[in-house]
Amino acid sequence: MYETILYESIEGVAKITMNRPDKFNAFTEQMHKELLDALKKAGKDPMVRCIVLTGAGRAFNAGQDLAEVEGGDVDFGGFLRKRYNPLIMQLRQTEKPIIAAVNGVAAGAGMSLALACDMRLVSEKASFSNVFINIGLVPDSGGCYFLPRIVGIGKALELALMGEKVSAEEAYRIGLVNKVFPAVNFETEVMEYASRLAALPTTGMGLIKRAMYKGLEMNLEETLEYEALSQEIAGGTEDHKEGVQAFFEKRKPVFTGK
Repeated sequence: MYETILYESIEGVAKITMNRPDKFNAFTEQMHKELLDALKKAGKDPMVRCIVLTGAGRAFNAGQDLAEVEGGDVDFGGFLRKRYNPLIMQLRQTEKPIIAAVNGVAAGAGMSLALACDMRLVSEKASFSNVFINIGLVPDSGGCYFLPRIVGIGKALELALMGEKVSAEEAYRIGLVNKVFPAVNFETEVMEYASRLAALPTTGMGLIKRAMYKGLEMNLEETLEYEALSQEIAGGTEDHKEGVQAFFEKRKPVFTGK
């Protein structure tokens, strides 16, 4: 079905693998189309309760494939609006937890892609490179939005202005990533983590994701009201009823995502 990515659904987890290992999974127009389609597919599938985005081979994603734009005048603004921005917005709008499983280098827009996911689990061999400044460009694909919100404005400016590589260990130290796993069992650790998320109340997670991101842009009073509205929805779900019943019966709840 897809030419540049792999898609598989495993016990509630949709695993999307960028599959151009010989090109370090660099973006092409085809990959953008396929990633967007796969994310929409996973978002609509009631059997999918968590999404993992990763790369084949030694890289997560090395950014734009420059061979695709070499030798031509690039309309940078139009290029971003057509290809990158819809993908980043889809990540944000998908109301299921999305994990960036960063198996290797994440550079340029590939780093921005990882930042746009809800959580980042990384291999000890992973690295992040905000390399835009090295060719006189500005971080795009949400890089200027997500990075300062994740690590703070001072560190974000340092990473963007210096363009230096950040190791997995340093990324964890500065709060850029959630977990660092040994490379030898990275995939297993990621899928175990994703499976734990997939077993949680799907509607509740979607409401948390939406409220958290909206809370970044709202004042306290607005956030309190949005929490109340969200709680009204969550309180009417079957998973809430199951959670309460399991609590009183002193057993582990079995959530169905409804």
